[in-house]
Amino acid sequence: MGGANRVQYVRLGRTGLKVSRICLGMMSYGDRGKSAGWVLTEDAAEPLVRRAVDAGVTFFDTADMYSLGTSEEVTGRLLGKIFSRRDDYVLATKVFFPMGSGPNDGGLSRKHIHAAIDESLRRLGTDHVDLYQIHRWDDQTPIEETMEALHEVVRAGKARYIGASSMAAWQFAKAQHTADVSGWTRFVSMQNHYNLLYREEEREMIPLCRDQGVGVIPWSPLARGLVARAGATEAAATARVSSGDADRREALYGRGDERILRRVAHVANECVLPPAQIGLAWLLSKSGVTAPIVGATKERHIDDAVAAVDVSLTENQIEYLEEPYQPQTIRM
Repeated sequence: MGGANRVQYVRLGRTGLKVSRICLGMMSYGDRGKSAGWVLTEDAAEPLVRRAVDAGVTFFDTADMYSLGTSEEVTGRLLGKIFSRRDDYVLATKVFFPMGSGPNDGGLSRKHIHAAIDESLRRLGTDHVDLYQIHRWDDQTPIEETMEALHEVVRAGKARYIGASSMAAWQFAKAQHTADVSGWTRFVSMQNHYNLLYREEEREMIPLCRDQGVGVIPWSPLARGLVARAGATEAAATARVSSGDADRREALYGRGDERILRRVAHVANECVLPPAQIGLAWLLSKSGVTAPIVGATKERHIDDAVAAVDVSLTENQIEYLEEPYQPQTIRM
């Protein structure tokens, strides 16, 4: 690290599990041929992961479908090389999206969950994950089947905790109730879409998580880089972004809310800090948020994320950043 910044550690929801306040998203590392053009190879990823670890990051998130399994393989090898003990880091992965062409190669059936966890553990090179998450809601599988299968995974010692991602609040409440009435394992975390440009989760999901003691670990905390590039010229902001990623970003955020981005740039100038630190500091200030999941393809991405933990925005600055927000279409 160029400075002395190190992340803090907090409990994940009401569990006793302590995680770093920044989670390193491992989707950025894998195989370009199986994913987007910005994905880094294992050799290119290693110095970034080491930089994060040197700064105190101990929480890492991946998924079986990232680079069709290659991200898990890279994650397992890098963490095994960097850490001397398995218990020194918290490893999370996810299940739901198809991993093959067969009718049972995706979803949240008992069959697929048990097959998927075994394959994930094989790729990760470990006998357990700390957090096993359902990547999306499965309309085709009864929630009772899914929750019991996840409970079986925990009881078998293959996962320590379970979490969920990107669903309606009523679905999450239904899943938790199903676990409660049957004496099965509850979800301890929610990985949802939340940033300055997309705040629909504040209506129901985040209040539900706060009430139930569920840790919130948002994905896309910088709105696919739009917040980090606030104040840049349009040409600079879109430079080196692949056409596919640009299309995906525009589908999520349109052109971005320019009023919010201008305010991010203003606060960044006022604080003499990069816009990325302002966007992450805002997110870290929100009640219920445990650890944003940050993707990093450059050293400065790691440095900004770690430094943001120590940035304290004033109430006036937070209100100023939030005031232009307009309701949006729900995007999972």
